[in-house]
Amino acid sequence: MTATPLHIGIVACSAEGAALCYRTLCAEGAQRMGPHAHPEISLHTHSLADYVACLDQGDLAGVGALMLSSATKLARTGADFLICPDNTIHQALAHVLPRSPLPWLHIAEAVAQEAVARGYQRIGILGTHWLIDSSVYPDKLGAQGLDAVRPSQDDRNDLGRIIMDELVYGVFKPASVARLQAIIERMRDAGCDAVVLGCTELPLVLNDGNSALPTLDSTRILARAALTRALLPRQVA
Repeated sequence: MTATPLHIGIVACSAEGAALCYRTLCAEGAQRMGPHAHPEISLHTHSLADYVACLDQGDLAGVGALMLSSATKLARTGADFLICPDNTIHQALAHVLPRSPLPWLHIAEAVAQEAVARGYQRIGILGTHWLIDSSVYPDKLGAQGLDAVRPSQDDRNDLGRIIMDELVYGVFKPASVARLQAIIERMRDAGCDAVVLGCTELPLVLNDGNSALPTLDSTRILARAALTRALLPRQVA
């Protein structure tokens, strides 16, 4: 009998965040499993433009249809469960889960569990305006007894611009990083004891070393949760 890791399916949305998640699965898989080893991984994505069009129209059913399309294709490749390294589109999961061919890990649930494990209580949320305006993090953090704090409207506007006009294209400007750092400083001053990097591109420019608050890196937290799930014992002949 040989232990076989579960096959991870990635429902991708934006390229930079999905690439960071994939790289984390491979790099940290080797740390857990041995040199060059990681679970089987498949990835599918529709065009980011298709997602943005739906989000701009408030069409969460359309976002869910795109996610479900990817889920169906990944199921056909043999994936055992799914992750989505994009916080914003998690608000459409209610349209996906009833018809999904596979189970999902929820990025905000994984982050909330990590926040509890680290002893945080009041969490600032960084991300696109679609995410910040949604209940994705307030619901999942609240379920763990944690407070979620949204940034001001001006800061939301800056976050959205930096994420969608720069980070998703792999553009990292020092002035924009400084702007993000200032937003975190204001969240610290508002009583937050940690901040969620709730856009999967944010960890490319922010970390505990350059942030005024401890960071909850949603991309890597999700990848680590997926590795843990994939390495649960499963025996095959």
